Amino acid sequence: MNKKIIALLTALLIILSSMTVVFAESELPRVVDTADILASQEEADLLAQIDEISERQQFDVVIYTVQTLDGYSAQDYADDLYDYNGYGFGSSYDGALLLIAIDEGEWHISTCGYGIDALTDAGIDYIGEQMLSYLSDGDFYTAFITYADLCDDFVTQAKNGTPFDVENLPKEPFSVFGSFVLALIIGLVIALVVSLVLKGQLKSVRFKSAAADYEIPGSMKLTDSREYFLYRNISRQKKAENNSGGSSTHTSSSGRTHGGGGGKF
Repeated sequence: MNKKIIALLTALLIILSSMTVVFAESELPRVVDTADILASQEEADLLAQIDEISERQQFDVVIYTVQTLDGYSAQDYADDLYDYNGYGFGSSYDGALLLIAIDEGEWHISTCGYGIDALTDAGIDYIGEQMLSYLSDGDFYTAFITYADLCDDFVTQAKNGTPFDVENLPKEPFSVFGSFVLALIIGLVIALVVSLVLKGQLKSVRFKSAAADYEIPGSMKLTDSREYFLYRNISRQKKAENNSGGSSTHTSSSGRTHGGGGGKF
């Protein structure tokens, strides 16, 4: 009798364990394009890359596109998509979901668990800046690749002990405009050096320490003298900015704690 009870309890535990695994894992893929803004091959390639990052980092990287928010805020919509679709690794549901709403022209990143530590408020703003030009141009595939790569970098950096934040954000890639400005500055410096060299070769003119040295003796007589107030100097000090860093959090409709942020494109 005891053996039958033990066997029954063991079977029940196995069933419950299986159910727990099913409920803990999302039945949806990590790339869900309901707005149909990606080509089939783009979606497949993106999903393969994101699955590799997510499994290696044990951190769900998710992309979800919708046509409209149906009157909800981007934050609430993104949080609910994350929570009620079963995304997130482990007991703290580690991960980040990027939501794209086409009609509203909004993007929002919802973070949970370790995602709150790895993707700080400043970090999310940085990721948004790197995606923005692609989103504005309708190049969603490149924007999503950028998001996935940066999530990988941010999680790796956080695991190394110092998350990317206000004081240590990644160095931005040097743009074509930046290269042009650098070349212009170098050209101006070279021109200045050449000018100084040529100026030093002039022998006919010498610098005088006072204006009177340039005057021919007896050629200038002052008949009247006045003083005029011409200008004043005003010193202004910039107001100190809040550089505390970290992530602001809120509670979603499911009761979980989320971080996140977003903007328009």
